[in-house]
This record gives sequence, structure tokens and C-alpha cells, in this order.
Amino acid sequence: MGVQPANRDGLEPSPVEVEPAQAEVGSECSIKMGWSLVVVSLIVLWIASLWKVLYSSSSTSFSKTSFLSDDRALSKRNVLLVVAHPDDESMFFSPTINYLISRGHNLYILCFSIGNTRKQEFYQACAVLKVPLQQVKVLDHPDLQDGFGKVWDHELLAKIIEEEVSSHGIDMIITFDNYGVSGHCNHRDVHYGVCRLLHNVSKRSVEAWELISTGILRKYSGPVDIWLSMLLTLRYTDGMTHCLLNEHPRKSFHAMAEHSSQWVWFRKLFVSFSSYTYVNTLRKIEEEVKKS
Repeated sequence: MGVQPANRDGLEPSPVEVEPAQAEVGSECSIKMGWSLVVVSLIVLWIASLWKVLYSSSSTSFSKTSFLSDDRALSKRNVLLVVAHPDDESMFFSPTINYLISRGHNLYILCFSIGNTRKQEFYQACAVLKVPLQQVKVLDHPDLQDGFGKVWDHELLAKIIEEEVSSHGIDMIITFDNYGVSGHCNHRDVHYGVCRLLHNVSKRSVEAWELISTGILRKYSGPVDIWLSMLLTLRYTDGMTHCLLNEHPRKSFHAMAEHSSQWVWFRKLFVSFSSYTYVNTLRKIEEEVKKS
């Protein structure tokens, strides 16, 4: 066994000489401990958020006033959900659909493009979401085909939506906001089509609500976003914004799975981690109509 060299005074080596190595090890342990706490905290927050979604009270509308709680809501509403593509209903609007269906409102869905042989998949997804198939309509209009580079005419959209409103006595429309969650031009066109309809209608017998788009961090925060969504909604006291929790998030997953042609790995991840699977925040459309 080797003998440590003595210092020039003949004394044992100073313990200060080994402190830098010990400090480096201690620093690494602190960093690992910090990251471990962050990961554990995120897991706990995720579980708590999911528990809140699954086991919240029967009233899952969080705002100063519950969604459809006015005197008009004592009778069942005829609601038209307007989407651009098959799978929009499952990827983005399932909390709203589950909320309306569970409360006995008459929900109709209008989808503007078939896409790639996806009509039957759309019907199957709507069946999972408990929407009566006779209240589901999919169009295959030559001027309204799926695609990022295909701009849809807002007047044409408004005309088609107005026909559905008249046919079914619709008194409420729900659709995308002016960003359309993902920024897809077809989503945005549908929004402006609804705004054009509201601008054209002389009597405001139809009210319209838009699904609020969120930033990318909130978009992929899963159920964790419910806390911020509820907090932001509670700031409004005029009943113009409502936060709807999804009482059945697994149903959203199963509905999206019916879109077998689209059910690839990244969409499975999207449905699992997207905040739109767990919560929808709806805002009444007004300003866009005034600006039309």
C-alpha cells in the first residue's frame, strides 16, 4: 500500500486538497435530486389533474354561470357543431360533445369535407360519442375539399350552414375560433363562415360559440391545463366564456380510434397528451361579427 507524500513541513496532506472533487459530486447529486423532484411533481400534478377530470362533480362547466344555465336552457337546445374534417370532433370537441349529450341537448354535427374515404369512420366515431347518426352530416362539395392550400369561400360556407340552421331549428352554433387550434386554413375558414352567417342573419335568433385556441405548451399539457383554463374562465363574470371538462376522456380516445385511416402513432400521442381531450373553453362570438 503506497504512502502519501508529506508536505514540506512533514505533516499529513491537508484535507482541503480533496474538497473540489467532493464538491463536484455534491453538485451532481443536487442537480439529480432537483430533476427528480421536478419529475415527481409533474407526475403528481398529472395524476391530480386526471383525477379532477374523472371524478369532478356532475356539473362540469366552470365559470361564474354554468353553460346553458339561463332560462332558455330549461328547454333542450338544438346545437350545431360545425367542423372542417372528419376527426375534428374527436380530436378537439369531445369535451363539448360529451357535455351536451349528457345533458340531453339535441346535437347536430356538420362536417365540410370527407377527406380520404373517411365518411364511415366519421359516423363510427359519432356513434361512440353517442351522437345520433341521423343528426350527422358530411359534405363532399367540389369547392370544399380538404387541404392546407385550399381556401374555402366564406359566403358558400355561410349559405350551407344557414340551410342546416333552418332545417333543424338550430339556436346555437359551436365551431373553431379564428386560429382554429392548429392554424389549419380550413378550420379558420369554417370560423369565418359562421361569422358571415351571423352577420347576414337579420334576427339574432342564433348564438355562436368558438373553441379557444391555446399556446403550444398548454396544448400539449394534457389534463394539467384544466387548472389554468378554469382560473382564466373564472375571471369573466358576464357568462361569455365557459370551461367544460370532459367527463369521459377515454371515450375521446375510443372515438378517435374509429378513424382507423388516421390512427397513427403521433395521433395516439396527441389524443393522450392534448389538453383538448380533457377540457374545452368556449367563448361567445361577437367581436368578429361586428368587424365583418
